Amino acid sequence: MTTLAGKRVAVTGGFGALGRAVAGVLAGQGARVALLDKAPAPTVLPACELALGGVELSDGAAANAALTQVAAGLGGLDGLVNVAGGFRWELISTGSVDTWDAMHQMNLRTALLASQAALPHLRQSAQGRIVNVGALASQQAARGMGAYAASKAGVARLTEALAEELKDQGITVNAVLPSILDTPANRADMPQADFSRWVQPAQLAAVIAFLLQDTAAAVTGALIPVRGRV
Repeated sequence: MTTLAGKRVAVTGGFGALGRAVAGVLAGQGARVALLDKAPAPTVLPACELALGGVELSDGAAANAALTQVAAGLGGLDGLVNVAGGFRWELISTGSVDTWDAMHQMNLRTALLASQAALPHLRQSAQGRIVNVGALASQQAARGMGAYAASKAGVARLTEALAEELKDQGITVNAVLPSILDTPANRADMPQADFSRWVQPAQLAAVIAFLLQDTAAAVTGALIPVRGRV
């Protein structure tokens, strides 16, 4: 499949399980992929053309520098996928406001600043795309997930507001809302769960890939649940 042939796409949080899966699916469809992450760059990342490690996307200057470097390296930018984020389980009654601040910074602030940094480059594209990774938990928070769900609800509102702002500029903005991803970390945290019911990273990546395609030009401001069988 070459439905993304020649598309230049940056993926934040690119060195994690989902970021790598997204890179693999996008590259398989012909995209030129750059991965950005706070972690150091691994030695081998076969699905990407450019890998930038040590990028603190919660810092505006760092986000601007990284996306400028990506656009220079790829010769422009057609899409941004905001995967970067984190998760903490904590009860509100016994927890700390610091957890709420951390979730806001990791999940919402990174998506906001990366999007702002990408916009000057996306405006040069014939069909710019932003896809945010939200969470199904943003629609109804479960026990221990207040801070996480609130930050992901912020990602949903960011998606909707930015989609409205850009709808006449040829740039679409959408979000995918996964339930539980089948990753080594989640298996370790929930060893008794039925993993077959969870969403495979490649399955979520396939939905992201569709939203980056030219054929998805009519879809913007959408929050798409990717539930699996959870």
